[in-house]
Amino acid sequence: CALGLATPTALTVGIGRGAKMGILFRRGEAIELMGKTKVIVFDKTGTLTKGKPDITDIIETSEIKSTEILQIASSIENNSEHPLAKAIVKKAKEDNIQLLKTENFKAIFGKGVEAFIEKKRILIGRRILLQENNIPFNSFEKIVENLEDQGKTVMFIADEKKVIGIIALADTLKEGTTKAIKELHNMGYNTVMLTGDNKKTANAVGKKIGIDEIIAEVLPGEKVDVIKKIQKEGKIKVAMVGDGINDAPALTQADVGIAIGTGTDIAIEAGEITLVGGELNTLINSIKLSKATFKTIRQNLFWAYIYNAIVIPVAVFGVLATMIGPIIASGAMAFSSISVVFNSLRLKNIKL
Repeated sequence: CALGLATPTALTVGIGRGAKMGILFRRGEAIELMGKTKVIVFDKTGTLTKGKPDITDIIETSEIKSTEILQIASSIENNSEHPLAKAIVKKAKEDNIQLLKTENFKAIFGKGVEAFIEKKRILIGRRILLQENNIPFNSFEKIVENLEDQGKTVMFIADEKKVIGIIALADTLKEGTTKAIKELHNMGYNTVMLTGDNKKTANAVGKKIGIDEIIAEVLPGEKVDVIKKIQKEGKIKVAMVGDGINDAPALTQADVGIAIGTGTDIAIEAGEITLVGGELNTLINSIKLSKATFKTIRQNLFWAYIYNAIVIPVAVFGVLATMIGPIIASGAMAFSSISVVFNSLRLKNIKL
């Protein structure tokens, strides 16, 4: 009985302790794997940052003023659920800008969006979206580089022929992000930031918080390939932390998918662990809890095995065998089980 109780009792207490700390383990195996991971991969927006960016710059052209650029962009982005889209719409509402009627809205996965305003096709998104539609943007390169050097995310607004404006947005880091990354390094983990953002913006954020490796300009479908590559090259366990729809496939591919509780339902469903509050200090606690849980399991198995290894031969072959009655034997049996349960209950109050 003690051997049979050794693992499930510790896991049950560990999962319960995690729930009280804002860490939801969907299955017991996730606790085991969390303690075995060597690399932790992070999404940027909404995971390392607050995911609530604000508009910092609107670059206008000779043809269209900033208010009109914001009106066009907010009218289209009003159809989107992306954090950057919400920031643009929020700014338009603050400036009392009336939204225009849009038609045929389409989200282009990992690249941007498009829609029609007064039968005119408008594109909003990254460089790759402009390149695929043969829209030149070289004349804005220096301006864009300057904005990206400041860690800002740049979105192009273009019609079918040319860029008509640029909107730059900045997202702030979550409190405790830098401290959490530093603590992960002290615990021996390698950290990777995996983002669809441009390299300059990603590098500015990554260097600020001390991430080991920065992989930028990655399309949503490519995130899975990056996780597979890390797993294959190092033959190690990999954890992925993310919050968005784009992160869901990578969360599933990782050995341990960790979803930010403030993120999308799809990401939460894909993750095996959910950090309810969304703060990265709970990630540190999940690792510590995982290691403490499996230390307890090993203790339980050791003592249960040693206890039975000693007492069973005594009961069968020893001189005391003739003196041990059923009641004493039952008490000894119960003691081994109770000792395992009480050792597991220590997890409720153990200091992480």
